[in-house]
Amino acid sequence: MIVAAPNADAVAGHDPGTPAAPATPATRATPAASDAPSDPRRWLILAVIGIAQLMVVLDLTVMNLALPSAQRSLKFDAADRQWVVTAYALSFGGLLLFCGRLADLVGRKTTFLTGLVGFAAASAVGGAAVNFTMLVSARAAQGVFGALLAPSALSLLTTTFQDPKERAKAFGVYGAVAAAGGGLGLLVGGALTSSLSWRWCMYINVLFAGAAVVGGALLVGRQDKAPRGRLDVPGVLMVSGGMFCVVYGFANAASHSWGTPSTWGLLAAGAVLLTLFAFWQSRTAHPLLPPRVVLDRNRAGAYLTVLISGAATFGVFLFLVYYMQVTLGYSALRSGVAMLPLVACSGVMANVGNIKLLPRVGPRPMVVAGMLVNAGAMAWLTRIDGQSGYAAALLGPLMMAGVGMGLIFGMVAATGTFGVGPRDAGVASASINTGQQLGGSIGTALLNTIAATASAHYVAGRAQGRPSAALLQAGAIHGYTTVFWWCGGIFVLGAVVGGVLLRGGPLGAAVRGEGSGSGGAGGSGGSAGESGDPGESGVRLAVVR
Repeated sequence: MIVAAPNADAVAGHDPGTPAAPATPATRATPAASDAPSDPRRWLILAVIGIAQLMVVLDLTVMNLALPSAQRSLKFDAADRQWVVTAYALSFGGLLLFCGRLADLVGRKTTFLTGLVGFAAASAVGGAAVNFTMLVSARAAQGVFGALLAPSALSLLTTTFQDPKERAKAFGVYGAVAAAGGGLGLLVGGALTSSLSWRWCMYINVLFAGAAVVGGALLVGRQDKAPRGRLDVPGVLMVSGGMFCVVYGFANAASHSWGTPSTWGLLAAGAVLLTLFAFWQSRTAHPLLPPRVVLDRNRAGAYLTVLISGAATFGVFLFLVYYMQVTLGYSALRSGVAMLPLVACSGVMANVGNIKLLPRVGPRPMVVAGMLVNAGAMAWLTRIDGQSGYAAALLGPLMMAGVGMGLIFGMVAATGTFGVGPRDAGVASASINTGQQLGGSIGTALLNTIAATASAHYVAGRAQGRPSAALLQAGAIHGYTTVFWWCGGIFVLGAVVGGVLLRGGPLGAAVRGEGSGSGGAGGSGGSAGESGDPGESGVRLAVVR
């Protein structure tokens, strides 16, 4: 079996006219990935994967704009509305790694189609909800099938494209969908809520899923399973329980406080379970998350990048929507349209970054530049006030943030799955989504708490008697600008972490200079297929040294 990973020389910009170093036994025995025949339907498969990924990413934000309408329709309390979002986050974040490994064990096409059908069914139930319990249950089911679908889609992309140049283009498209989907969700949610009903924010998924199911069933070929693989049941219980506790703990902090036992107790329990999970993975014979996947510096850097970026990016979407709708009086549709420059810039830069920049400079400069550009956009947003005009105060930083997000998302998918064999593609893909989900949950709790505290202190320090409406509005804006400063700081932290952890140069460059102990395209952590007996999986990663 040939590993569907970029050829190291091609990624690194190796001149084909330059004589290669003498082949090692491994390279003599196994041809490079780029020598394998390409699937003639691969671009149609990419379109199917793009539709599925767009549906999952849209669902992370499309309900945000529909919540007020859903609350009025189903008559549930303001204290309960967070569970419409949290129910999805809990099941999605808690099951990602399990579902990623499940895709490797039972076959990615099977889990991909199952995820699509289940997501569509859950969306239809949610759209037809007659009460709060039915809606929250449907959102939880969406999270379960989304956790099955998301890593399956990315791992299918990893194993479908084998030519390095084509693979870069495919990841560019995937990165554009990931970068632009969140902002597009705001536009779609606003349009559907304003013109039809909040229920169509759920029903729209049935249309996406239907198209993807037909395409996936007809186009995606049989997918190989992990040879002699077994499910790490203790690992599943530890990581799913740990993720559940972490996500629930942060969600609870957003609605209560950091000092309540239901917050710090769950966070502590989550930390203990995840620590035990890491300890267990290094000792079990069939780990859920093989250490070889996360111990590579570039892949670990990609996972941390998406976590940090996700935590800060939340401030852009959530608080800008609040600012535009509550302070400036924008409608749901108008606020969605106002986010389009961010969507467009992120989509363009994700493609440019993956196709042009990543093969030449590698992930480190892209992450550092993207984080610092986003930090600059956050600093620019701190200049908003109650009478700010869109062109003067919002358009520039939105475009700037789009460029930064595009640079980051342009490298995350490719770097986070680079060097892994087909048997680990699902869990490597799930690690990217896990980082994004954790980052979003952390950002929800942290930034909401910061905004509320800053606003309360601002009003309390200036009120003489009952605060006026103008003072309350000024307090809210102060909360927004405080959040933007914090987001800027988080992005700067991301630049430092990415600059220190990620290797310099293109992805394949470090491999050729590391000698026989490098462990394949992944680097120091070893690539999938080479830990233990090479014959265990029949997978070898050909690297010309």
